[in-house]
This record gives sequence, C-alpha cells and structure tokens, in this order.
Amino acid sequence: MLILVINSGSSSLKYQLRELHDDGTDTDNPIQTSGLIERIGVPGSGVSNHTQALDVVAKELDEVLDGRTIDAAGHRVVHGGERFKAPALVNSEVIRAIDRLAPLAPLHNPPATEGLRAIRDKWPDMPQVVIFDTSFHQTMPQEAWRYAIPDQWYIDHGIRRYGFHGTSHDLVTGKTAALLGVQRSALNGMVLHLGNGASATAIRGGQSVDTTMGYTPLAGLVMGTRSGDIDPSIITQLVTAHGYTAQEVARVLNHESGLLGMTGHADMRPVLEAAEHGERNARAALDVATYRLAKYIGAYHVAVGGADAIAFTAGIGENSAPFRARVLDRLAVLGVEYDPELNDARSDEPRLISTSASSMAVAVVPTDEEMAIAQDTFRLVESSGAWCQGTDAYSTS
Repeated sequence: MLILVINSGSSSLKYQLRELHDDGTDTDNPIQTSGLIERIGVPGSGVSNHTQALDVVAKELDEVLDGRTIDAAGHRVVHGGERFKAPALVNSEVIRAIDRLAPLAPLHNPPATEGLRAIRDKWPDMPQVVIFDTSFHQTMPQEAWRYAIPDQWYIDHGIRRYGFHGTSHDLVTGKTAALLGVQRSALNGMVLHLGNGASATAIRGGQSVDTTMGYTPLAGLVMGTRSGDIDPSIITQLVTAHGYTAQEVARVLNHESGLLGMTGHADMRPVLEAAEHGERNARAALDVATYRLAKYIGAYHVAVGGADAIAFTAGIGENSAPFRARVLDRLAVLGVEYDPELNDARSDEPRLISTSASSMAVAVVPTDEEMAIAQDTFRLVESSGAWCQGTDAYSTS
C-alpha cells in the first residue's frame, strides 16, 4: 500500500512516498522516497507553479515505483477554518471550500488547492485526503479561541484563534499517553512543538483546549524568523508614524524577526553556540524565548487543571538538550525536576527525562507528521471504501 504525502508551502513542495501494511501501519522500510522542491515561482528556478512542481515529483517517483502504483495521496493543508474539523476526502466542493479560506492563509491555502487540482488532473481516479493543521484545535472552548473584539469581526471575517501544528500536537499527545501508560483521555499536560515554527498546546483529557498560535501562525512563542506575541499597537505605530506599509510590517514580523531579528541567526544551534561564547544578543534571545515558553507552560498548567506531563517535540524540542534545560530550569518553581544525563542522551524513541521526584513527567517525543498524514489518509479512504479499483489508474508512467 503506497501513500503519497504532499506538503505544499508558499514556494515549496515537500513530498514523501510511504509504504503501509494493509492494516495501515508502517512497514519495516516505510519511506520509499522523499524530496523537496523549493523556489517555486521564483524567476530562474525553472518551476513556475505547483502544477509544474508535481510534474517533477511524478518523474522522480517513476524511478522508485518500478511498476507499482500509488494508492492514495494525503495533503497537509494549513487552514481549515471552522469548516473542517477532521480530515476530508477530496472532491470539487472541498477544493472550493479550501479556496474560500484563502484569506485566512493567503500564502499556504492557494498552493495547496493548486496541488490538489494538479493531482486530480494527473491521476483522476486516485483518492485524495486533506489533513488540516487547524482541525485538532477545534476542541478549544470559546473562552480560549475568542478574541475580545467586536462580534461582527468574528461573524464577518472569521477573526478568532485557530491554532496550527495540529497534526504534530495530535500525534505527540497520543505518543505521550502511551509512554506514560495511561489512556489518552486521561492525559493532561502540554505539548511543545519547537522548530523554526513553534507552538505550545494545552492538552486536557487528550484534547486541545488552548494553543499559542492564533488567527495566523505568527502569534505566541519566539520562533526562527517570527516574532510571536507583540502589542498590536506596534503595528499601527509603525504604519502611521514611521512610514512603513502594512506589507512591510507583515514581512518583517514573519520573516525577519524572532531569533533572526535578535541575533542574525534563525537556527537555534548557532544561537546557543554564540551564547556560550558570551554573545550578548544571543543570550538575550535565549532569555526571551525560554521565558516566554515557561510563562505559557505555567498558564497552561492552570488551563488543564494541573498538568501531568510536558512533551518536547520537533527539531529544537527533540534535539536541543541545552534549550530544554534552560526551559526546565525555569519550571523548578512548579516542582519540575529533570535528570541532566537523560536530557543529554539521544534517542529516536519517546523517552522520559524527568526524575521520579518531579511533579510532572517530562518527555521527549519525536514527531512524524508525514507518518500521521499517511495513516490518517489510509484510515479515511479505507473507512469510506474509496480505493480506486483500477490496477494502473494512477501509476506515473
């Protein structure tokens, strides 16, 4: 069983061909091939749009398929708004609905629908499934997702907290419960997805009840190039008093802020190295980033009614022991204790790094969004009986 996983960014297309057993679980060698096409639409790149990018993908898949066929495609879509609360089988109405949500994610939803249409045109009988970053957070109560703005702004424009990284937060919630040996419905805690983009989610009863990202992925934690939380009056002041355009401010806050804006580095590794060598801006950036994250953890401890666990995941969360230590040191006031040797150890498996005396378990849990998308795709196509009956309807040759 071969599932093609597609992640269409604003100017990139990441793909992975994944092999599953007939029950939807990974085989011993699940990743058959993967790749990333970048600079889509950039002059001189040779790839003018996502349709052309999928032509490149099809040619690359030809080299590994060796006569086999792709059984389904699963797509990550950033924004499902309030329309999509779960993965959905793709049809024309679903594509149109994602198009209508483009104002909420103008850089991401249009490329996603372009990819959906391109695969439909190339392989019209192949079932496709869309998995939304926002779906997992649809369980948030109104007190968490509602902004204190005029009601009409929400009604007319959909302005509310949506949250993102939902596929990762969902997967890691389940893995953390399994690691602790409890039912998912009994898990209360925080999942910290810390990469170039970063978000924390409060988990109560195994479900999302609050999250740091908001109407867009700009809100919340300090990220590689994104500012996270700022006073909204800063934007109006820059526009009205200092001559910036709204587009310039948006560009700076999304692409030139965060770690990059404070240190010149968007990657956590050189920031940590610079801080170790006494570089003042790097130390300041780490202080701001760890303080803000610890502050949210404290708030979410209240939101979940007392947390049992903290799970670190994604690139920084999984791989940066020094950053984890800086965050956990701030949580000693909550009774959190960790073992430095366990924190420094490396593993590809979920593991605990807290001591037996810690007030809550601290775990490092690898995420795998492509695996989650492939398995969600399999389950929905299987339960819907939507597998194509043809033997070669969606081979690339």
